Formats: sequence, C-alpha cells, structure tokens
Amino acid sequence: MREQQLRTPFTDLVGVPHPVVQTGMGWVSGPRLVSGTANAGGLGILASATMTFTELEQAIVEVKGRTDEPFGVNLRADAGDAADRCRLLIDHGVKVASFALAPKPELIAMLKEHDIVVMPSIGAAKHAKKVASWGADAVMVQGGEGGGHTGAIPTTLLLPTVLDAVDIPVIAAGGFFDGRGLAAALSYGAAGVGMGTRFLLTRDSAVPDAVKELYLSKGLADTVVTTKVDGMPHRMLRTDLVDSLEETSAVRRLGPTMRRTLEFKRSSGMSWTGLLKDGRAMKKAQGRTLGQMALAANTPTMLRAGLVEGDTSAGVLASGQVVGVIDDLPSCEELVERIVVQAAAELKRAASYLI
Repeated sequence: MREQQLRTPFTDLVGVPHPVVQTGMGWVSGPRLVSGTANAGGLGILASATMTFTELEQAIVEVKGRTDEPFGVNLRADAGDAADRCRLLIDHGVKVASFALAPKPELIAMLKEHDIVVMPSIGAAKHAKKVASWGADAVMVQGGEGGGHTGAIPTTLLLPTVLDAVDIPVIAAGGFFDGRGLAAALSYGAAGVGMGTRFLLTRDSAVPDAVKELYLSKGLADTVVTTKVDGMPHRMLRTDLVDSLEETSAVRRLGPTMRRTLEFKRSSGMSWTGLLKDGRAMKKAQGRTLGQMALAANTPTMLRAGLVEGDTSAGVLASGQVVGVIDDLPSCEELVERIVVQAAAELKRAASYLI
C-alpha cells in the first residue's frame, strides 16, 4: 500500500508514506527485511553492528538493488570505524543513520552536511535533549517493554517526558505491534512507531521458521530481562539456556564466555587490537566493567546461534514483550498496510468523541 493515510513530521523528514519503522536488529535486519519494509512504505533499517565493513557495503548495495525507496542503517557510535561507516553511508546515499548510542557531534555534523537524517535511540529525556542540541534530526525512544537492550521505564511513561523535552520528531518503540499502538503513539505526540519483534515475525524475516514458531508459541510472561548474557539489561525469550545462565555463577560462565569471544573474533575478522579499542570505547561510553565487556564480546555469537543458526541450546533470542500477543507471520506489505489502516480508523473513531 503506497497511498499515504497518515502524514507526520517523520514521514516528511524521511520521505516515506507511512510512520512505521523497522528497527535495526542484529542478525535479523538484513537486506530482505529492510527492502521489504521500504517497499511497503515504511522505513527499514539495516543492522550493521554484526557486520564487517565489507559486509555492510554489500548489504547496502543489495538493498539498493531491491528497492528505490529510502532506508536507513543502524551504526554503533562507539565502534572504532564509526567514521568510516558514516562515510560509507554518504557514498551510497543512504537516507537515515540511526545509532544505538549517542554519536559524537562531529559525526552528526558530517552526516547532516550530506543530507543524511540522524536518528539516535535514547532512553531518557536528558539524552534526547543532548543529541537534539548536537543537531540530531529525530530520536527513537524505547521503553522497557522492548526487546534487546532496554531500560526499566515503560514506554507510556518515558515517551511523554521525551516529547516534553525536545521539538524534533520522536519515534516511539517498545510494546508496539498494531494500528492501535500507532494511533496511541500519535495521540501522545510521537511522529511514528518503531517495531522490532513484530517485523522479526514476518515472512520477509530471514530468521529460521522453527525459531519463528518458537516465538509464536510464547506468552506475555515468557520474556526476561537479564544481565547474565552481556552484562547489561537485555530482554529475551525465556529458554532453557537463558534460565541456566540466570542460575550459573560468574566463574562457571567464564569458560564459555571466552570461547564465544574467540569465535566472534574469528567471524568478525577483528584483530585483538580492534577488539580492545572497541572495548575501551564501550567502557568510556557506557561505563561497563571489564567483566561486562567480556560478556558483550560474546553476545553476537550467542544471538547468531539462536537467530541465524536456529540453535536455541547454544543461542539466545532477543524479544519484546509483544511476542505474547503476536500470532501470525504476515509479509511486510501486509503488516504495514493493516497497521496504517487500523491506525487511521482508530484516530477517526477517537475524533468522533470531540464535541
């Protein structure tokens, strides 16, 4: 569905017809899912944190071969080659650069100089104010309901504080899966919604079918926020592996952690120097301890095992709480269309209450 039914500051800023964003999920948000979202009229975002520089360029080229519509790339602001990756976006005319952490002001300035929309993800109003003062064009705010790294404040409380703090477009994420959620977010004052788990559970997602079926079998109580995987609060599906990690001591986790770190080093092609440089950047930006940084280095391997290889005995599965209310696998086109149509209908219904 290309016909625009909802026009917001975000759709004007990015040049997409629908205020729906598919978030940059590591090992999940690849070219097929991103182009499927873009062709459906939403904004698809490539996840580059789990890609080498060469893999990222190949993925961007593949997306451009699949769609002529705008799309984005999610970058690690604390990566050692962040500036080089930003230049890659410039060279290929990518429309949006999103960041899991606040990028440095000089990176924002470089991207904006080439008309790339800069959209950091933030978890507090003060962070939104900071990146807005640095020139960010929009922000995505994720409440505690969201999957992956998350905070403790629910979207319904976090979103209004961010909206009160900045006057740039705000994308609401964490707990959204249908048109009612989009209508609610727009009523709050947001300019659109971001969704991860809902897009993971589409036919355009490359996640193995058996893993998708596992997601669909889960209820509202079947996710957990744990720090035992990478040292930071991380919402994922409850599995036997996650339950065992929750019960295992740090000493017993040390051996498997080091093995996964070595595997990540081999698969990423990074040198020990590169890993240490990234580790220092994470320590500076996020205040992680040495133990947390060791855990963080092995997380991509565990996510790949679950989300790419389908091995839930060795891998973890990031998930938002919405997994408990999702029961189908539409295409991106079907999903975006029904969300937008339902949101428009809900907004019209709500408007009928006005006297």
